[in-house]
Amino acid sequence: MKGIKMMCLATLLAGCTAAVDDNGQQIDELYGKMSQEERIAQLRSMYMDELFDDQGQLDTAKCRQLIPNGIGHFSQYASQKPMDPNVLRDRVAAVQQWLMQNTPNGIPALFHEEVLSGINTRGATIYPQQIGQACSFNTELAELKTRQTSTAMRRMGGVLSLSPMVDVCRTPSFNRLEESYGEDGYLSAAMGTAFVRGLQQGDLRKGVGACSKHYLGYGGGGDADEKQMMEDILLPHETMIRLAGSLAVMPGYHAVHGTSCAANSEILIDILRGYLGFDGMVVSDYTAIDQLPNLTETAQKAAAAINGGCDVDFPHGANYKYLQQAIDQGLVKPEVLERAVKNVLRYKQRAGLLDAEPYLYAKEQIVLDTPEERQTAYDIAAQSVVLLQNNGILPLKAKPQGAKLNILLTGPNANSMWAMCGDYSFPAMSYFWKMVENDLEHPHIVKLLEGMTDRKADNMSIMYSRGCDWTETIETKYGKGGDERAWDYDILHRKVDAGEKADKAEALAMARQSDVIVAAVGENVMLCGENRDRQGLRLPGRQEQFVNELIATGKPVVLVIFGGRAQVISGLAERCAAVIQAWYPGEEGGHAVADILYGRVSPSAKLSVSYPNTEVYEPMCYNYTGEQDKRVQWPFGFGLSYTTFEYNNLKVESEAATDATAVSLSFEVKNTGQMAADEIAQVYLSPTDDAQHLNPIQLQGFARVSLKPGETRTVRVKLYTEQFGYYSHQNQRQWNISPGTFVVKVGASFADIRLQQRITLKGKPVSKPLREYYFSESVVE
Repeated sequence: MKGIKMMCLATLLAGCTAAVDDNGQQIDELYGKMSQEERIAQLRSMYMDELFDDQGQLDTAKCRQLIPNGIGHFSQYASQKPMDPNVLRDRVAAVQQWLMQNTPNGIPALFHEEVLSGINTRGATIYPQQIGQACSFNTELAELKTRQTSTAMRRMGGVLSLSPMVDVCRTPSFNRLEESYGEDGYLSAAMGTAFVRGLQQGDLRKGVGACSKHYLGYGGGGDADEKQMMEDILLPHETMIRLAGSLAVMPGYHAVHGTSCAANSEILIDILRGYLGFDGMVVSDYTAIDQLPNLTETAQKAAAAINGGCDVDFPHGANYKYLQQAIDQGLVKPEVLERAVKNVLRYKQRAGLLDAEPYLYAKEQIVLDTPEERQTAYDIAAQSVVLLQNNGILPLKAKPQGAKLNILLTGPNANSMWAMCGDYSFPAMSYFWKMVENDLEHPHIVKLLEGMTDRKADNMSIMYSRGCDWTETIETKYGKGGDERAWDYDILHRKVDAGEKADKAEALAMARQSDVIVAAVGENVMLCGENRDRQGLRLPGRQEQFVNELIATGKPVVLVIFGGRAQVISGLAERCAAVIQAWYPGEEGGHAVADILYGRVSPSAKLSVSYPNTEVYEPMCYNYTGEQDKRVQWPFGFGLSYTTFEYNNLKVESEAATDATAVSLSFEVKNTGQMAADEIAQVYLSPTDDAQHLNPIQLQGFARVSLKPGETRTVRVKLYTEQFGYYSHQNQRQWNISPGTFVVKVGASFADIRLQQRITLKGKPVSKPLREYYFSESVVE
């Protein structure tokens, strides 16, 4: 079964917290023994490299100077310099030993790192970017990926991650959309919850802590009305916290209701702690407190943030350094400082750092990018690539009678690692933030040319010419937004050097000699990502013109698009023989895309976003109206296969009580084609009356069904009555299940409903403070 399988909240929370049972007395006693300087130090961070000399040895004089009272955190500890993981582990060990032996209370630090697509360190596995992984609708692989990441990172001394990003991103132009799971709250919640489960391994003493970001409404949701905010935008954060035990939250750079999230008591205290019952640690995004508007003094910024509910100041603690000054001025009450410090100490306690023998790192030899991890990277990539259009050209097959099929591979992303690596991978972070341009391919990244060459049949030949560059001029726009470290002209005013010539005449000559053309186009590390906007959403540079010239040769063109968001190709796609959206598919992306091109694997991914046919700079989502937006070329949930599927025999209970736990439904899916493949069957719920307060249509379940040719399998779904409910806030916030008639819909996308049936809930309205059940359970038989 590769859909969602969720247990009840009580069972999940018991499993998540069994190994982290709080000892409040230990925290109270420790806090009472700490000096004020030690307390404030727990709310600050720094970079580990500041404590080491040029020979890589811990400089104890610097330690005594910079962290005499300890330190709460170390920022992005694994990505500052390219380093063998064993050397990195030894550095962490040296710092932790010094802290435990030379500071007043011997409190270890939380070393944190980004793990969005694997550990952000040299040599670690680079998994597909999240926007692509969401298209797999595979929560089991999502959990496996982060379990592998967690095991390796904890061995290296990492205890906390600053991942995942679970912003429900509904603005197609958003430059960080690639980090998200797309536009749907339910899918984002399912994938994010799986991410946390794998990463934390049910026990923070051996796993790595997750951090839910960017709370709340970053990427197009910050201006949502309260109902949409609480039902859709909050949902991934809510399930990560309440179902998977996530104990860290990072507010975004943006504002909600006019107040910056890093100092917003409405979302950080009222909603997060008061409504959701969160008792973890809130950490700022890097430099977010520095950016608080209308405040000139650092003590004022520190006061605004900590009073608003932000416990920790990343990356340096530049503002919280002045917390004592803010306290002395009466800007911060002692109990507010106590809350923040105890939240950090409690997190360390839960992670085992306050144990008599804490697990701070592993002593055995550390090996990154194991064969098992590469296999997982491949499996996710193969399930993330979306086939958007196919006139029958795919899969590519050799000619009859043994004649060779001549394939031209061309385009700026045909032979580039930047087609594979998304933002927050080590190569991308090194290139963008540190301006390092050489020796970045660690581990080995399979490019499309290599993948197609490795996987081709004997009677296929591949010609290659790059043909065109990503852009001829610098398209990355300078702007102030997000992390202020990137507000630097030199960082943003660059274009990627591919290291090879782009000869259009050569490519067009080869095109005329070919039987089929594979054009690999799209974005790269400087054209998409945090702080990176470009001139529009059509293909960058002259790529579209180049593809049109390829089409003009009369040879069929297979367009393969790489990048972090949907790129507008209306008018071009219709003239191509096939279109594939490959996103940033990670280190094994070249093999995965090649296997799909050649038909070794049938494409199975479904879009996690609505794919626009025009440039859209405002939120859009399939569930706004229930009908396909005219600005959408391919709808949410859409993706083609090399076979066909038939849906039959939907059975749904016709009635249920409003106070019942769940209703059951089942349906059949049959592979009616000639190739073994997976189908992602999707379950949606719609109201029959506008007064029911539900979205016009809403994903409420899915199942990945593996089928041989001619095979039929049954999908059984338990749909919880709370999924028929809605949020309200009159005298108090609550979740409501009201009587009424609803439509259960089953389909291949939100716009391709194959089966539907009505169900009526009867009885008195039911209200409760929070949901207990969030996800349906799917079983494939």
